[in-house]
Amino acid sequence: MNKVDRSNKRRARIKHQIRKKVGGTAEKPRMVVYRSLNHIYTQLIDDSSGKTIFSVSSKSKDIAEKLAGSKGRIEMSKLVGKLAAEKAISQNISSVIFDRNGFLYHGRVKAVADGAREGGLKF
Repeated sequence: MNKVDRSNKRRARIKHQIRKKVGGTAEKPRMVVYRSLNHIYTQLIDDSSGKTIFSVSSKSKDIAEKLAGSKGRIEMSKLVGKLAAEKAISQNISSVIFDRNGFLYHGRVKAVADGAREGGLKF
């Protein structure tokens, strides 16, 4: 088993353990973060009805002009977190459950959480 397979298997195991314990409701949805090599994505999910409330990513058109001046992926992640917080507050959601999706709480994942907190969300 090579390093990539081992790392993917480890993340899948951690993700499964997290999902057994974490679930979102309509009042307090689950904020899921996914990071790829170049982009970062976040979704607010209501697990009781099984629906995605909204999603924001670094590829979103409404964040493109803000990202033009940013340097680096961590700053980009922080902006995605702030935009997610703004959208959540506009839909009367002030509190969420943070789901790091098996990724370590470090770097870009932490930047999304910090940006969402700066935007006014409570974890």
